[in-house]
Amino acid sequence: MTDLNAIITEIELATGENCQPFQSRSIGGGCINTAYLLETPSGAFFVKVNRPDLEHMFTAEAQGLNEMAATESVRVPQVICSGRTGSDAFLVLEYIALRGLRGNAASTLGEQLAHMHTQVQPYFGWLMDNTIGSTPQPNDRQTNWVTFWQQYRLGHQYHLASRAGFASQLQQKGEQLIEVVADFFTDYQPEPALLHGDLWGGNAAADEHGQPVIFDPACYYGDAEADLAMTELFGSFGSDFYAAYRAVRPIDSGYQTRKTLYNLYHILNHLNLFGGGYLGQAQAMTEQLLAEVKG
Repeated sequence: MTDLNAIITEIELATGENCQPFQSRSIGGGCINTAYLLETPSGAFFVKVNRPDLEHMFTAEAQGLNEMAATESVRVPQVICSGRTGSDAFLVLEYIALRGLRGNAASTLGEQLAHMHTQVQPYFGWLMDNTIGSTPQPNDRQTNWVTFWQQYRLGHQYHLASRAGFASQLQQKGEQLIEVVADFFTDYQPEPALLHGDLWGGNAAADEHGQPVIFDPACYYGDAEADLAMTELFGSFGSDFYAAYRAVRPIDSGYQTRKTLYNLYHILNHLNLFGGGYLGQAQAMTEQLLAEVKG
């Protein structure tokens, strides 16, 4: 059972404010974590908890939120503290009352995300490994994007799928695809932009003032197209979002093909997290990409 009193003590240490008495209730925290809303005399806090051995997952998430916040582009929840009690690992964030990404919020997010993508480093990867969902996501630094995507994104997920028993044709075709990843970058050289890393519709919303907010990141430095691709994986952020993004940061014509390459990573991850329901889609995307190269 979660020891919310211990977490309240950590919040008080981090903020220097009195948080007693407090009220708590369970709220949606996705399919990975348990989440609570804590209401205190010093304000409301959003708390995510998981097993104690997953403290590193929250440490990396906090680092990603802080790194995105430092760009002064898109709003992200402020990190209050993270750590581990006797029973749980936890992450405490400011509580933001969220609503759907409608109207001007979508176009504003497109513009702000494009500005965030102008934050670059001389390497692909990140300062630490993190997670995509609860799957380990290696972020070893590389100066070559093709090598990074081959080894630390597609290769990593195909390996996990094989280990989980989804081998045979998927693994064989996956190895063929990894060998030809460079063919998707003959006329395009991406810069290492700061990415949210898990930017689907469930991780973007608007605050009470209609300003966009993004959260639950899996940050690293990579091709900005990888973020854009995921915004189209489970629906779309709408035409106003993409028009506003393009006005700040043009999108290369080859994106229409590469977005399948980038979204395959997430479908493979869903296969590894949630099981065989994603196997057919992973196989179809792998074969589609191989056909693009052969064509």
